[in-house]
Amino acid sequence: MKGHEVAGETRKLEAAEINVGKLLTSGDFEFVIPEYQRPYAWGAEESLQLLSDLLGALERDTDEPYFLGSIVLVKSPNVARSEVIDGQQRITTLTLLLSLLRDLVANDDLRRSIHDLIEKPAVEWDNQPARPRLKLRPRDNQFFYDYVQTVGNTAKLIELSDNIPETDSQRGLRDNAKALHDELVQLSAEQLKDLFRLIAGRAFLVTVSTPDLNSAYRIFSVMNARGLPLSPQDIFKSQVIGAIDEREKQHYADRWEHLEESLGRDEFGDLFLYIRAIKARTRGMKSLLQEFPEQVLNTYLPDDGSGFIREVLEPYARADIRLLAQDFQGEDPHWEQVNHWLKRLDQLDNDDWRPPALWALTEHGEDPEFLVDFFTKLERLAASMLVCRVYATPRQLRYMELLKQLADGLGLEAPAFELTESERAETRDRLNGEIYLATRVRRYVLLRLDSILADDPGASYDHRIITVEHVLPQSPAQDSQWVRDFTEEEAATWTHRLGNLLLLNRRANSRAQNFDFNVKKDKYFISGRGVAVFALTTQVLAERVWTPDVVERRQEELVGLLVKEWQL
Repeated sequence: MKGHEVAGETRKLEAAEINVGKLLTSGDFEFVIPEYQRPYAWGAEESLQLLSDLLGALERDTDEPYFLGSIVLVKSPNVARSEVIDGQQRITTLTLLLSLLRDLVANDDLRRSIHDLIEKPAVEWDNQPARPRLKLRPRDNQFFYDYVQTVGNTAKLIELSDNIPETDSQRGLRDNAKALHDELVQLSAEQLKDLFRLIAGRAFLVTVSTPDLNSAYRIFSVMNARGLPLSPQDIFKSQVIGAIDEREKQHYADRWEHLEESLGRDEFGDLFLYIRAIKARTRGMKSLLQEFPEQVLNTYLPDDGSGFIREVLEPYARADIRLLAQDFQGEDPHWEQVNHWLKRLDQLDNDDWRPPALWALTEHGEDPEFLVDFFTKLERLAASMLVCRVYATPRQLRYMELLKQLADGLGLEAPAFELTESERAETRDRLNGEIYLATRVRRYVLLRLDSILADDPGASYDHRIITVEHVLPQSPAQDSQWVRDFTEEEAATWTHRLGNLLLLNRRANSRAQNFDFNVKKDKYFISGRGVAVFALTTQVLAERVWTPDVVERRQEELVGLLVKEWQL
């Protein structure tokens, strides 16, 4: 397929199928991974799959072209610089593979031919130094040149200890080099030569280039490529870093990447959703890629990209790191309570509470007493909406109203914190009902109740598995004490209600079965570690029998504790 052009008002798209040899050596392309791109992230599995596909094509021994997929570039006409928007993983791994091939072959002419795809030779008479065909992001580029693109140095790369690579990308290059090398050394000299010829001559990439970044993003978003695509935060990074003075670009790019590494890529992406909610104080209606620039980013661009990083991204990212770590420390005892409340909120089945929480940690991060009061109110609101099974849209709208009131300076007095009488009544009714049947609710409510009984509002447990168990079984045996103590109507009334439920770890739960009450107590506690780990469950030991009167009394007591705690 020859080059194809589509004219537009401000951009021109060019597409072509080009074999790897010509793509790397024609001089029309100088590949650069821009600093706003995500790091190199392919692992051994993806790298070995690429090699396996190439070897499979080699075994078929045909002259048919082999397509490696597409690569999307930001590239102006008649300019060699080509910023790789999609295809970074593939072209980087191809360069790594070619470098390993180069260092394994014994024939000098073949080695030079392979290296020509890796580095453009120097032109001494024109005073042009040798230049790599591919430049990685600044943080990884020197490492890539020293250990991959430099002749003979892949052997050093494979032997590097964990102390040398400074980034996950560099460690990935080392690990992928080891995996590929282990496969390549099993090939004969002739097979290595044939593999190079296949890559250079018969392997094709579809190159799509446009001078406009947003156009490039739209192109690769709808293409079925093999690479790891950009996400909205990558696009935002390109816009922010692009608006910073050249002398400071790398400094702020490093600051951005440090925050992303600290939070992890997925959480870092979610952070932009939280920031949008905090700043816009409206429920998202369109894609983040559309709304974030309109509602947040355009305030700072095109004049002050660094201002966005300093004034918005860093403060909220630091707050998010603290929210996730839940490790506040200090002489003030309120700090430990802050940790407990964050752990409790983290047990909810949604993260809609997080924008208000991040607002509080950002605006009042050094005031533990304020934070305790804030999270106490936030948890009450969140718990009520959970128990009442408020759907996502009205729940999010409630939090947006709270954010508006917080932005207006109402703080702890924000009316959105408060529950109406009808909300309190519904919460009471739900707690008094068959709470076990509300699968997304029951565990949270029981853990919350357990923390009250333990006299620690923020108590949390580190058990890997926590289960909700019935005392009166759901299906008791017909000859059991349960059937003698509970009529069918009484069993139907109490089986799934709070007074008949307790918490267990999985090991105890697996032994519970449908034993009668006294046997159950023995199986839970006496034959185990001797101590119940949940305050809620320990109470059961004090009961001699388990009858409808006992369950009714406990129901009233437990619901009463929650009504008092949540001011219902």
